[in-house]
Amino acid sequence: MSRKIIHCDADCFFAAIEMRDNPHLRNRPLAVGGSADRRGVISTCNYDARRFGVRSAMPSAQARKLCPELIIVPGNMAKYKEASQVMRSIFNSYTDLVEPLSLDEAYLDVTAVSHNHGSATKIAEEIRARVRKELDITVSAGVSNSKFLAKIASDWRKPDGLFVVPPAQVEAFVLQLPVAKIHGVGKVTAAKLESLGIHTCADLRPYSVAELTNLFGSFGDNLYKLARGIDEREVKTSCRRKSLSVEHTYAQDLPNSLTCLAQLPALFAELSGRLAHLPAEYQVAKAFVKVKFADFTATTLERVGTQACLSDYNELMQQALQRKTKPVRLLGIGVRFDAADTEQAPQLELFALN
Repeated sequence: MSRKIIHCDADCFFAAIEMRDNPHLRNRPLAVGGSADRRGVISTCNYDARRFGVRSAMPSAQARKLCPELIIVPGNMAKYKEASQVMRSIFNSYTDLVEPLSLDEAYLDVTAVSHNHGSATKIAEEIRARVRKELDITVSAGVSNSKFLAKIASDWRKPDGLFVVPPAQVEAFVLQLPVAKIHGVGKVTAAKLESLGIHTCADLRPYSVAELTNLFGSFGDNLYKLARGIDEREVKTSCRRKSLSVEHTYAQDLPNSLTCLAQLPALFAELSGRLAHLPAEYQVAKAFVKVKFADFTATTLERVGTQACLSDYNELMQQALQRKTKPVRLLGIGVRFDAADTEQAPQLELFALN
């Protein structure tokens, strides 16, 4: 039996919730994020703002330059989490096979679902209608026989769209698909593919697994399979967190190592509080620090076999700061977990860890 996978993705989720709760924000360029005069960063923005080039993870000051009329509001995590739980409840009313990717995004495997005569398309339509009715926001959805294609399909007619790639059309759809759409193809890989004259999955087809592996390492095997629409990944109902970190962008550049090190106790207290939410199965394997300098270059440094105590972070931070003699705009610290110890760990509350 061909699998039936739905990928649901709320449209500009945080911004959509803010527009829902304040109608005066509708039809105006809106972003959720930090203040432009305090070195804030855009978390998400609505489509009116995107037309000006505003994007997630963009410094708020840059976003304001692109769009002087941009309204930036602070995030309300409790409100977003509440909406996420409503969406999750809707998803779970159709199938137990739900794999959350973030607060507003999830895969659903409805292969064995008999509702709506087993039509994944009708189930997706119903889910979108229920989210609109219960939350007054829109969700885009993609339907296909794999996670790879369902996720691409959900983005095909955003916002507020539904796109279906049925099994009989997978071959034709994949052939014309730009390679930049393949999961895992970033800027570097995309540039390399471009230099080889590879623009679509059809252009990838003549290459063997060996050739692609030679060119792209272990990712070559993925390229070979996905260019043929092959994705056998199952929808997993639980996921294991691999790391946890906190970071802070400072309103004024930190001029030297002493001022940077003085920030560590506050960062460490925040990290410790978040670690306290984790189940006991999560065991720290590495500690790491992140430093972003005033010129936006960044460096990270990690240590294996640490207890992730404050003295460890002090040592790591001192070493990282020696790599460049520039003022610092951002500091971060975090931990990576032992994969073996967390293999059976239950799914975590998304907001407790973000």
